[in-house]
Amino acid sequence: MRNRLMVAAAAALIGVVALGGIVLATASSGVTSTTIATGSLDPVNLIVKDGDWMTQLRTKGQTSLTVVENDVAPGGTFGWHSHPGPSLIIVKSGTLTFYRADDPSCTPEVHSAGDAFVDTGQDVHIGRNEGTVVAVVIVTRLLPAGAPARIDAADPGNCSF
Repeated sequence: MRNRLMVAAAAALIGVVALGGIVLATASSGVTSTTIATGSLDPVNLIVKDGDWMTQLRTKGQTSLTVVENDVAPGGTFGWHSHPGPSLIIVKSGTLTFYRADDPSCTPEVHSAGDAFVDTGQDVHIGRNEGTVVAVVIVTRLLPAGAPARIDAADPGNCSF
């Protein structure tokens, strides 16, 4: 009888922890994503130099390369999340505001139409459309083959929204 009680208590605790993780995760809302193309890359070791300009790209193992268009309605949010790899991002129209979980001052990073930036993928962040028109964002992701594009995260509590 005592063993059954201990097993039931342990199962209840595991259930609370599991549900707590689901409840704490912040889902996206007001975001419509359309995959434009996806493909698989063999390992890459590339250095390109043109005058003073240079780029390097190295991958190990199979890589998934995906291009996505995200339409973010006014008031829409990607929710707190991270990625297992980097993303190259272009704001095609509208404005998107990013916040980082490790920034105690919750300083906004505002990106407008024509801006391009890199999301390293290793940090927990949130993107929000705080404007009045739809924001269109083109994202090119490099991810380990088979990895999820997004890893949900709990609200870190550093921002008041």
